[in-house]
Amino acid sequence: MLLGLNHIQSIQDNPIKITGSKSETNRLLMLQALFKGFEILNPSNSDDGAVMKKALISSDELIDIHHAGTAMRFLTAYFSVQEGRETLLTGSARMQERPIKILVDALKSLGAKISYEKNEGYPPLRIRGQKITKDNVTLKANVSSQYISALMLIGPSLEKGLTIHLKGTITSVPYIKMTLSLLHQIGVTAHFEGQQITIKPFVGKTSVTEVTVESDWSSVSYFYSIVALSRKHNQKRVLRISSYKQESLQGDACLQELYKQLGVTSTFDGHELILSLTPDFELPNAVAMDLLNAPDIAQTIAVTCLGLGVGCTLTGLHTLKIKETDRLEAMAFAPLAFCTTLRIEDAGVVSKSYPDFWEDLKGLGFSFEIIG
Repeated sequence: MLLGLNHIQSIQDNPIKITGSKSETNRLLMLQALFKGFEILNPSNSDDGAVMKKALISSDELIDIHHAGTAMRFLTAYFSVQEGRETLLTGSARMQERPIKILVDALKSLGAKISYEKNEGYPPLRIRGQKITKDNVTLKANVSSQYISALMLIGPSLEKGLTIHLKGTITSVPYIKMTLSLLHQIGVTAHFEGQQITIKPFVGKTSVTEVTVESDWSSVSYFYSIVALSRKHNQKRVLRISSYKQESLQGDACLQELYKQLGVTSTFDGHELILSLTPDFELPNAVAMDLLNAPDIAQTIAVTCLGLGVGCTLTGLHTLKIKETDRLEAMAFAPLAFCTTLRIEDAGVVSKSYPDFWEDLKGLGFSFEIIG
């Protein structure tokens, strides 16, 4: 879908509601499949969430997760512990170029039976579910935190639980802590201290009957960008966005601090996040940000700085090269409508993580036409 986005000079104050975090939703879907007993409220309506849910309830041997990278990592671990079940786990052409050897090696060291159908170290994977009795695994810590979270999520289902030893600098610590917190919420005993994660085996019923997913902080990054760029027209608008909490589990909640450097103030009214321009703020010539714990928002920040004429140096982005899609080419550029007209190719890619994106922009007063 080719979309023409018109130049805009003002935004409206309509409230925005963003659905649940994709990261929290996919973790909870896997825990729900393993342990049952609780309902998930405010789940993500993204393609990735739908793919994950479909895979977990399917009894087919062939499971195709398309572009859903989180699903590939989590389901590799999940199907490894499904005793007696054989699964061929595959994805899109891009997914088959994304490395997964570190996770597979970790699972195999525990006793999992996994083989590569095509290229060594890459999907598709043939997984023969086993009862895993080993309870110690070691892996490098400077890789995608999803590898670590995948192991954490199956840990409580193992007979002896699981101890994960991490070697080196740990990447995306907030996402590990998110997984830990969700385990705690359903009643699992687990600890993360230093370079070691310890998870006790879990039997019986979950301690809750429902878990509410906080709205997605990655998705709200575009509205931080919109507010920051509204300065170009001396706007004094306020955006109210729900449902969020100040003490979030999500790494991308660091947007509150990062965008202070670009003149955006974050406040809370209950579960509403309120974004406004910082009064009497003078834009810096350049900013430097370490995004080790939140690499997914790098593109949005880079485009914001471009629109404001602010130089930026972004570090901690070594995991971006193994992401499932080029996140730069659609949503991140849309706020530049404050600066110019835009033509956005393949605008339908928003369905992957934020299906309501274009409609939410329309509610703020953005105008666009579908060209083809």
